[in-house]
Amino acid sequence: MKINYILLELIVYIGLPYVIWTYGRGFIGDYYAMLFSTIPAIVYTIYRFLKDRQFNMIGVFIISSLLLSSLLDLLAGSALQMLWNSVFLSYAFTFIYIISMIIQKPIAIYLAVEFMYLQGYPKENSKKLYFMKGNVKLFQLVTAIFVIRGLIMNSIMVWLIINHGADAFMHLIIVRKALGFVFSGLIFIGFLFAGNKAMQLMKEQDIEWSKPGQTV
Repeated sequence: MKINYILLELIVYIGLPYVIWTYGRGFIGDYYAMLFSTIPAIVYTIYRFLKDRQFNMIGVFIISSLLLSSLLDLLAGSALQMLWNSVFLSYAFTFIYIISMIIQKPIAIYLAVEFMYLQGYPKENSKKLYFMKGNVKLFQLVTAIFVIRGLIMNSIMVWLIINHGADAFMHLIIVRKALGFVFSGLIFIGFLFAGNKAMQLMKEQDIEWSKPGQTV
């Protein structure tokens, strides 16, 4: 099942865009070929959002990002500008992650809170635990991985666009997906480490943290 899921994602995010871009640009031009090649990913992401019923901060953030990206694509007017808009948007999100670290409210904490909420734990309990002294630093490190991912991806994107122009499109899709897998693994490990440390601190201080109706 997991392999089928990965194959489906590769088809939607890489296979179909490649076919549309490669065989469509000669007929409808670079801009529209690039625009239409984003449709499979948009449709699939919305489908997953509705199927998994991710009506929480994480889901809303993903859909909002997708809608904003699609709006910028429609307003771009050219294939090259569409690529640059993608870079600017990615830098904007990276900047948000950095700001969250500066104000000591790392995005990673809120993502962890949402995840625990889906497991049945009250948000307020999770917030109190994760914002305890010592835990914030751990989630700062996780958020730093998001920042590093954004900076590396954006730097590669800028280099490809400057050197290849609109032809950088497929390179960007492949690079994003490959680096996405790598950083997703690092982020998962970071969340796992931070979560385990937080649970350890909770046990050391004899803090009760249970689901509603559950006896500790």
